Amino acid sequence: MTEKPWYIDWFNSPFYHKLYFERDEKEAETFIRKLVDHLQPPPGSLMLDVACGKGRHSRILASLGFHVTGIDISPNSIACAKQFIQTDTPKESTGTSGEKENLEFFVHDMRFPFRVNYFDYAFNFFTSFGYFKTRREHDDAIRTIAKSLKEGGILVIDYLNAHYAEDHLVHHEIKQVNGTTYEIQRWDDETHFYKKIRVSDSSLPQSPEYTEKVAKFSLGDFTDMLSFQGMKLQEVFGDYRFGNYDVRKTPRMIIISKKTAG
Repeated sequence: MTEKPWYIDWFNSPFYHKLYFERDEKEAETFIRKLVDHLQPPPGSLMLDVACGKGRHSRILASLGFHVTGIDISPNSIACAKQFIQTDTPKESTGTSGEKENLEFFVHDMRFPFRVNYFDYAFNFFTSFGYFKTRREHDDAIRTIAKSLKEGGILVIDYLNAHYAEDHLVHHEIKQVNGTTYEIQRWDDETHFYKKIRVSDSSLPQSPEYTEKVAKFSLGDFTDMLSFQGMKLQEVFGDYRFGNYDVRKTPRMIIISKKTAG
């Protein structure tokens, strides 16, 4: 029997979203607006949000007038995201479906093709990568994104800086979020970071545990994966304020690349 990947149950759990995403929406909006200001996408650009979760970043991009498609492997996340794409005008008075024309969501595995040569921009935010068992599967995901872009299209990957994370690993932590307790243990080896999360909540008969596993991809790893799919590195930033990337001193690795081959 094949073992189910760790992210299937965890990403579908409401406690995953409580832990990571019930936070200040202003922070996400500030980052997106700064990114848009930097990239200067033409009005009406077609954008793909890969591993969009509940669509927080997608909604902000759509509010700025871009045509946004969000995809995620979690049916629960997509179901929640779709709740936000109803217009304020009742369907009866418009005669339409009531959905915003510039925002849509689909359940989709990033390892498989999706709309070839279609998008102007693609985004992968908040370390929503590095979860698969093999390098080939990660190559498949990069290939999906690259092929979804038109020639000259831009891909932005927001990933943790592995070297910084190694130096600042918090091995044990307890978080309280809206009445739920998360006991978190972190460790690493040569190739991955691990995080075991024990959830305690009055609504649960017992405390479930989930273990995350994220690959230690370096800038060189991403450069290789991207170039193999016809993507050329353009810029790298080290934080959400778009400071210079430093292999040891900055927490993020925000990679901007451009599709140079069909």
